[in-house]
Amino acid sequence: LVPAFSPNSAAHSPIIPIQSHCRTVEARGTMLDPATSRLEVDPGPQKPLFRWPGGKRFLLPQILRHVPNSFGRYYEPFFGGGALFFSLQPARATICDHNAELMECYVEVRDHPEELISLLQQMPNTEDNYYEVRATRPRTPTGRAARMIYLAKLAFNGIYRVNLKGEFNVPYGSHPDHPPSNPCDPAHVRAASRILQGQKILAGDFALGLKGCRNGDLVYLDPPYTVAHSNNGFVKYNANIFSWDDQIRLANTAQELAGRGCHVIVSNAYHKTIHELYDGFHRLTISRSSRIAAASDHRKAIHEYLFLSS
Repeated sequence: LVPAFSPNSAAHSPIIPIQSHCRTVEARGTMLDPATSRLEVDPGPQKPLFRWPGGKRFLLPQILRHVPNSFGRYYEPFFGGGALFFSLQPARATICDHNAELMECYVEVRDHPEELISLLQQMPNTEDNYYEVRATRPRTPTGRAARMIYLAKLAFNGIYRVNLKGEFNVPYGSHPDHPPSNPCDPAHVRAASRILQGQKILAGDFALGLKGCRNGDLVYLDPPYTVAHSNNGFVKYNANIFSWDDQIRLANTAQELAGRGCHVIVSNAYHKTIHELYDGFHRLTISRSSRIAAASDHRKAIHEYLFLSS
């Protein structure tokens, strides 16, 4: 194991806690093209760092057609893998998630990509090493970020998933995108780091990640689909249940933001109880195949709602 996972780690210490208030790392140097308001990065959409439960990578073509041609700041308070963010590459963004460990990882990718790459390059892709890393709790932010990326890349079915205690519990399984000897993709980490430059990264409740929204801003809301029913293939993959009260609070927030003149896009469960919450929004039904189940015959078509404020 690399040094960050031995003397500086504690096998049984808890993962960094989810806090009601965020640890904010403000924008530092940003690389902006004033003519386009986009970051100066390699052309074309970038792949997310993580394959996240409920991620929207395979629904992007259906979502992107409803994104306005111009907007102010981008807000995404249920960030997860951030597929839409990495595709749009907005110049100014506030991204947030209730998973503090995940958002700390993005901070490290943004601020210390080379240190992170160096750690990952020292971590061999073996089953024994995978379970050793899984059992550790590194004490440094960069060490925790390296652990998270390493486990996500080498986990069975290539997905980062935690149990109801917030513990990562996916067994080992090689990932086809990485050679057996190296789970690190330096170019991918550097590309993500460039896109994250200058962005505000928060950890906490979605209301925290929406502070400051103004007329003309773009807001993408993609909450966990865990209310009223359990047939959308996602309930058991959430460490924290998004309650029905939370859904009502989110819908009220979306209505308020739309009233301010924000461009609001909401992904949510395909269920009558959900669409009744978004009165006044344009409602679309979009479909995807579940990509979380281990067996391909269990990856059935899943319908979702897309609500648009304008």
